[in-house]
Amino acid sequence: MAVSMSAPVFASDDSEGGAGIAKEDLKIGAIYIGDENEGYTAAHMAGIDEMVENLGLDDSQVIEKTLIGEDEGCYDAAADLADQGCQIIFANSFGHETYILEAAGEYPDVQFCHATGTQAASSGLSNMHNYFTNIYEARYVSGVVAGLKLNEMIADGTVKEDACKIGYVGAFPYAEVISGYTSFYLGAKSVCPSVTMEVKYTNSWASFDLEKECADALISDGCVLISQHADTTGAPTACEAAGVPCVGYNIDMTSVAPNTALTSASMDWGVYYTYAVQCMIDGTAIDTDWCKGFAEGADKITPLNDKVVAEGTEDKVKEVEDALSDGSLHVFDTSTFTVDGKELDTYEKDGQEYVSDGYFHESEYGSAPAFDVAIDGITSITE
Repeated sequence: MAVSMSAPVFASDDSEGGAGIAKEDLKIGAIYIGDENEGYTAAHMAGIDEMVENLGLDDSQVIEKTLIGEDEGCYDAAADLADQGCQIIFANSFGHETYILEAAGEYPDVQFCHATGTQAASSGLSNMHNYFTNIYEARYVSGVVAGLKLNEMIADGTVKEDACKIGYVGAFPYAEVISGYTSFYLGAKSVCPSVTMEVKYTNSWASFDLEKECADALISDGCVLISQHADTTGAPTACEAAGVPCVGYNIDMTSVAPNTALTSASMDWGVYYTYAVQCMIDGTAIDTDWCKGFAEGADKITPLNDKVVAEGTEDKVKEVEDALSDGSLHVFDTSTFTVDGKELDTYEKDGQEYVSDGYFHESEYGSAPAFDVAIDGITSITE
């Protein structure tokens, strides 16, 4: 959660800016952990397509490499893209960072942009950049959607008010995942105060079988609604079979869960890709660390499933999104939760204080605060 601030880096060697690169001369590389069949990568691919359309480029100017693991093969992919003449290269998975840093050191004239990472500012490399979105904002909004559904279920007698336990299928016990399920829970709690939550980890970013297994286990343990920070349709598939409402991640899940999917927390990666490539064209600065949210259009939820969401959800969602955009609502407002029965009014880590003005302050890189405190109401975390 350390705040990272540094001077921006320019697309040319001239730190005061440069002539840029003519659009027709641009070549762009992309390295993906998955492919179009995996939601997280599919969202990145959609963002690249959006950038191409926004900037009037040709598809032939983009070289994409799919199913690149978090290993030496990532360096090989980056080096190959650089050798093919790509002037800017994107990589989308946390574990890619070590190998992208290596490539950035060996190809100083190529700009490297890495999603979810944290080491660009400290690397000392002028051509290394980190980017992500304030995805915790979208998770909070999707939690509000979930909480309204819980209220509807209480009202119609489907569940009792004191039995509103929701389940969360997490990938890894990383800060990004922890802050994500915390923000989802806080969103649900903001409209349904009696909610509690149980989290289970798959220890994999994308495993249909493990995600389905975790969702089934959570449902068996009494969870009446399921969400996820995992990249496949495994959890929604389990929810559709069990008739349990669900909130997805990255993509619209109604194709696999038409009767149970409410919405999904998602990101518009096209906002960053358009920004970064426009910098290459203009010869202007690419931020070392970039992280934006609803105010900039970088975060969103997928279309509400009118067949499933509670009445009034659309209006409430707009209210919450507007408040996040104008800064009147902060996801990690410390007055909205307790830790060990006490309100949290300070939090220090590695000599840095992260609570001021009544809320946890967002990181300038990565996904969110390294929210590693266990707030009350999240009943268990199992690995």
